[in-house]
Amino acid sequence: MDNRTSLITMLKQLRDDMLVIQQQGAGYYSCTPIASRYNKLLAQGRKLFSVGDGLIDTFDNINEADPKDPGEKMKVVQGIRLEISQLLALIESSGEHAK
Repeated sequence: MDNRTSLITMLKQLRDDMLVIQQQGAGYYSCTPIASRYNKLLAQGRKLFSVGDGLIDTFDNINEADPKDPGEKMKVVQGIRLEISQLLALIESSGEHAK
């Protein structure tokens, strides 16, 4: 099993799941499971890179606190979406160069 490919697939699925959850209604979802899953996938992503490989070090864990205000939840989810997209780009492009 190729961890890189699996991680890419899982990040894309998390991004899709976030969209479905958001469409169910602002304020009625929790950011905690999304942030928690992202943090776990980020930890796995870090294992694909050698220590000191600069770009992976630009990613931080997402705070898993759950804001109550729907506007704040939207900001958290937008931030996670951005981080997922950037992490996907990094992992995908690093795999292309490894070939």
